[in-house]
Amino acid sequence: MSDIKYIPVSSVMDPDIPKIDGLTSVADALNKMRNAKCSSLIVDKRNERDEYGLISIGDLSANVISPDFAPQRMSAYQVMNKPVLSVEADMNIRYAIRLLTNFKISLALVVQQGKAVGIVNLRDMVFAYTA
Repeated sequence: MSDIKYIPVSSVMDPDIPKIDGLTSVADALNKMRNAKCSSLIVDKRNERDEYGLISIGDLSANVISPDFAPQRMSAYQVMNKPVLSVEADMNIRYAIRLLTNFKISLALVVQQGKAVGIVNLRDMVFAYTA
């Protein structure tokens, strides 16, 4: 029986991703990304029965900038992804890599006890697992 290398997602995730409200304007979301030097934001739940969302630079470029919409007149809610794939903070990155690969995505929300605690990307997990 071989030993499986255990590296928790929490050791690779970025815990410093700002949260925004879904009604935040795209212009404000872009400013928050710029100031935080990040390319994604967590869109907070409206209530306990709601789900988290994610908004990324890719979402903004494809759904706002490219079609030439006014960022001041659009809200994060209009361009975010929701619901999003999430992984538990204590999940082995080996399985998180497999999950993201199966869904052909490169970013996932990290949750712990039902609360968003960060974001993890496929690149960082692969580098950590193969180091």
